[in-house]
Amino acid sequence: MMAQVDEPAPAARRPRGRPRKSETRVDTRALIVAAAATEFTAKGYDSTSMRAIARRAGVDPSLVHHYFGDKADLFAETIRAPLRPDRLVAAVLDGPRDRVGENLVRALVTAVDDPKVSKRAVGLLRTALGQEFAAALLRQFISREVLGRIAATLGGEHAELRASFAASQMVGLLVARYGVRIEPLASASVEEVVRRVGPVIQWHLTGGGPLDGGGTPGE
Repeated sequence: MMAQVDEPAPAARRPRGRPRKSETRVDTRALIVAAAATEFTAKGYDSTSMRAIARRAGVDPSLVHHYFGDKADLFAETIRAPLRPDRLVAAVLDGPRDRVGENLVRALVTAVDDPKVSKRAVGLLRTALGQEFAAALLRQFISREVLGRIAATLGGEHAELRASFAASQMVGLLVARYGVRIEPLASASVEEVVRRVGPVIQWHLTGGGPLDGGGTPGE
């Protein structure tokens, strides 16, 4: 007589929320990143919410926050940005306010000078330059999450406008130094770049800062 073989019970549906230790963390995280990429592409950075991303991924919003601190962190992962915006902002603001421009240029150039980071940064820039929607997302991200936060912290009028001008300078610097590698800028030392570009960024963000010959940019 053959022994009876029990049919396997149907797998229980996993409840929403934090994953159990036995579950594959990477797969869940990748699912959220894929959903975020779709939402950002469809709606743009500003109009995308963490709740909408969770809904598209089919998970509880608390699970999205479990893996990613905020929308900027998730967006950075989605586009594989080489720098965390929160850490960059903290590093820039950790010092005298009249040296914010220099701190920003130094932190960014020092980080992107790393060959591994540079490769990712150049790839991101080329994608943005080749696709208008990607460029719009990147502009929103830089203006809002990096320079917008810095300008808002510094105070003063027209913070958003000042941040956008500073963003244009920083993106131009990245393209020239790492994208098309214009010499001698591409080979200049970090401190040389800081000395020449830092005061311009400072002026855009605060309306003042030391410049060669005094005055303001363009005079």
